Amino acid sequence: MEAPIIVGIDVGTTKICTLVARVEAEGKFRILGVGIEPSRGMRKGVVVDIEAATKAIARSIDKAERTSGLEITSVQVSLAGSHVSSVNSHGATGVTGGVVDQNDVFRALDAAKAVAIPHNRDIVHVIQRGFSVDGQDGIHKPIGMHGYRLEVEAHIITAASTSLDNLEQCVSAAGSEVEAFVLNPLASAEAVLTETEREMGVVVCDIGGGTTDLAIYINGDVWHTMVMAVGGNHITSDIAHGLRLPLEQAEQVKVEHGHALQSEVDPDEVFYIRPFGDEKRAEFSRNNLAMIIEARVEEMFGYVLREIKRSGYDGLLPAGMVLTGGTSALPSINELAREIFEFPVRVAQPEDLLGMTDQLHDPAFSTSVGLLEWTVLMNTVSYEKDHYRKQMREGGIEWSKVASWLRRLLP
Repeated sequence: MEAPIIVGIDVGTTKICTLVARVEAEGKFRILGVGIEPSRGMRKGVVVDIEAATKAIARSIDKAERTSGLEITSVQVSLAGSHVSSVNSHGATGVTGGVVDQNDVFRALDAAKAVAIPHNRDIVHVIQRGFSVDGQDGIHKPIGMHGYRLEVEAHIITAASTSLDNLEQCVSAAGSEVEAFVLNPLASAEAVLTETEREMGVVVCDIGGGTTDLAIYINGDVWHTMVMAVGGNHITSDIAHGLRLPLEQAEQVKVEHGHALQSEVDPDEVFYIRPFGDEKRAEFSRNNLAMIIEARVEEMFGYVLREIKRSGYDGLLPAGMVLTGGTSALPSINELAREIFEFPVRVAQPEDLLGMTDQLHDPAFSTSVGLLEWTVLMNTVSYEKDHYRKQMREGGIEWSKVASWLRRLLP
């Protein structure tokens, strides 16, 4: 049997990355094609220029097609932006036959999904947090258990319909069909979190160019998600204003000379750049640059800390935080985070990759690689669903309707 091909497109504020991979044994995948293109027409995770975004996505897809030698027709697409929100819901159903089967799980999740959603929002993910059977909670896999009542706690993630439609239009105009949208921190978590961290309690913080994306995992499940419209581009903007530089040059200065802790930079260390309106290169203190960066990063982490406390799960995170995303590459950013959050913090990037991976061992590509991990996971769910398809049809359930949202379910 021919190995399945999977494709993910990370449509970010600063870059667009298309990855093509072949699924191999034991859920591993080999990356066959990479297409990295500067992002256009995106701001804070949402489309602001349809034409520019479409062209950038098309160029990224074209590069991935040329490097892989394959035509890209359907893709998983990353999702971010402050329009994303989440809510926890409860669903319950009676158990038919006295033993929980997959149909009972479907009905319980469908009941949890039946929450009041505004007409201008769409459900992106329905993620199970845990089940209880006849009042016994803490159950992760209820199938096969005896009981009369099945209940589920679910985390439901929604997004603005117009933002989804605009992004889907861009991908479609670039020649590919959107198979599913995947929230950024959920994709990144697939690439950087360990099972131990998920079980103990951890928050993954993906700091991109336009947004900072959070996902809190407790007991192996997603308990809270949040997207904030602040990211590395704000640091770049501060540098551009402070040193009077064009944004592109300010970004280069941040990458080459930036540091997240002013106290760790030698006050006498300098670098040379050409400011606006000057023909000669000028001397700048790296310590002053670090002061600008540290102030903005402290503010960003302050927002993150408030969000974690607002969730109510701040006391349930013994594994601390895993930082990823392009901005997490700033030197000593994990040390600054450790001071602010007062729990363990590590910076993570994709590891153990096969194939064309030279550019991907970097925190900036956690979401890109995580999309492939997510797709492999969804393929596993689809395989398990096939076992019940005949039974569901015989039971009069409309399979196509269930499948449209179940493919987004994190088992």
